[in-house]
Amino acid sequence: MARAKSTKNFRLNKGDGLWAYGFIAVALIVYALFTAYPVLSAFIISFQEYKPLGSTYVGLDNYAAIFKSELFGKAIWNTVVYTILTVPVALILSFGVAIMIMPLKKWAQTTFKAVYYLPAVASGVALSVVWLWIFDPMAGGMLNQLIGFFGIDSQNWLGSSSTSMFSLVLMSWLSSHGTSIIIYVAALLGIDESYYEAADIDGASFWQKMWHIVIPCLKPTTLFLLVTGVIGSFQVFQNAYLMTGGGPDHSTTMVGLLVFDTAFKYFEFGAAAAQSLVLALIIGIIAFIQFKFLGKDVEY
Repeated sequence: MARAKSTKNFRLNKGDGLWAYGFIAVALIVYALFTAYPVLSAFIISFQEYKPLGSTYVGLDNYAAIFKSELFGKAIWNTVVYTILTVPVALILSFGVAIMIMPLKKWAQTTFKAVYYLPAVASGVALSVVWLWIFDPMAGGMLNQLIGFFGIDSQNWLGSSSTSMFSLVLMSWLSSHGTSIIIYVAALLGIDESYYEAADIDGASFWQKMWHIVIPCLKPTTLFLLVTGVIGSFQVFQNAYLMTGGGPDHSTTMVGLLVFDTAFKYFEFGAAAAQSLVLALIIGIIAFIQFKFLGKDVEY
């Protein structure tokens, strides 16, 4: 009887396992078709001069061309500058807004989180149209009207190599912080209240609580947002493509935009695949360095 009962339980567990494998298989198939296979194909194509009717193996020529290309070097530099100017500011702004939201009532917190997150679900094209109006080089542009109050002449924000990168950075500063704000608010709500109570007993000030309680407790969250922010900024494409097209004089050409142009403008798919893999390697190295040196005392 005990053996029969054990066999029955085994069958039930085995059946449950088959259902679990079935559900996992769906995700694995989707991953294989739309992630693993494209990456593998890109790796193979990167060693070829790709043609629809028959590709030619060229070895490492596509990779050698990358390191000889001044444009690729400039694109890397533009991407690094964009990352340095946007990611730290985005973290500071998101953290500051989250701190200001915390004392509010629950309905007010929900309202502000929804308002800040709205740009994340809005169409990128629609947002770019709004920003094109703000950066309008004529006197009617909103930003030119603003600086006109201070006696500054109108600027061709997107059409000048001296201001085009700043325009994209400003656009990043003033938008797309909703996800980070919500994550910071959730992390702040997860801090044990006993820490604040002990700090109140010791007579700690607001800034002392921030430095000794909030910031240390939010280190894992900050590291996560820093890593994902750097990855996202190195992959930036939409803003540069819609706002400037990489110009003027390639002053806003990012690596993601260069890969797109190489593949779909010049139809050099092998070179584009090589560029994308080099970009992936750079992002991987940067992420490793961040975890290695910034995540030493972070508990995961």
